[in-house]
Amino acid sequence: MLKGHQTWVFPSKPTILSTGTVVGPFEGKGPLADDYDVVHGDLWLGQDSYEKAEKKMMEEAFEIAIRKAGLQKQDIQFFLGGDLLNQIISSSFAARSLAVPYIGLFGACSTSMQSLSMGALLVDSKSADYVLCGTASHNPAVEKQFRYPTEYGAQKPPTAQWTATAAGAALLGPAGDGPKVTSATIGRVVDMGLSDPFNMGAAMAPAAVDTLTAHFRDLGISPEEYDLIATGDLARVGHQIARDLLIKHGLEIPEEIFTDCGILIYGEDQPVMAGGSGCGCAAVVAYGHILNRMKKGELKKVLIVATGALLSPLSYQQKESIPCIAHAVAIEYNG
Repeated sequence: MLKGHQTWVFPSKPTILSTGTVVGPFEGKGPLADDYDVVHGDLWLGQDSYEKAEKKMMEEAFEIAIRKAGLQKQDIQFFLGGDLLNQIISSSFAARSLAVPYIGLFGACSTSMQSLSMGALLVDSKSADYVLCGTASHNPAVEKQFRYPTEYGAQKPPTAQWTATAAGAALLGPAGDGPKVTSATIGRVVDMGLSDPFNMGAAMAPAAVDTLTAHFRDLGISPEEYDLIATGDLARVGHQIARDLLIKHGLEIPEEIFTDCGILIYGEDQPVMAGGSGCGCAAVVAYGHILNRMKKGELKKVLIVATGALLSPLSYQQKESIPCIAHAVAIEYNG
């Protein structure tokens, strides 16, 4: 199963049986609106705090994925999830509602692929039949924790990114007609000494490059093996840095197959500075837009490389730099 230094190959090819994607009103105005299961009209979701709204989004994404798979909550052996709030409370409280065995994960914005890779490992090793993998982020909730409350109206530089209000879930099983998870490369922590929370793309780009080069090295393949390679969430600034770094590493990915979830999620006319970010960004782009393209026959093999900045309010207050990570998951569909 272990190939090379940090890549798992899954011989049984666990199946993504179904997905659930839920977004807020701003994301619903973006170019991928038709790829989401639910678009909410307001940020509160009928709750009395943004944090509770994030939890509610996660619960909805889980319910949608389970229902679409024709299963019940009691059929799920494990839920793997995480988010950006302190002590991953959205995931833990959603797990309370789900009432299935729970493994909390924290990979910041890389959590979507971290949970999918761990879920595929459980299914492939026959440690579980059905595993639910999910994550979420909520713009005002995350912004007030890591930067400034949105009510403050602080001006942001062009390098800043817009935290997506979004929740995405994928339900894995041992067999089925859906897309297959074929391999996963687990990233290393990379810290280039950057400390600006308003320039996350630049901080995370080296981690994405490190995981990409490891993936191709471990498997002995080239980028042309894939129809699409999507990082997330480097946005425009980080994506260009990653492209330049890859070239320096002698690994040039063709422009037509190399993209970023933080670029795809919002339109050119939306004021998001460099692009999107947040745990939910890569989750809903991958589980909504990209998997829909696969099911339409437009893509057969994709690589999703979710990136995460492992900072916290505490580390920022102590003037620490930002350690980053990226996890890559390969998905195939020949339906």
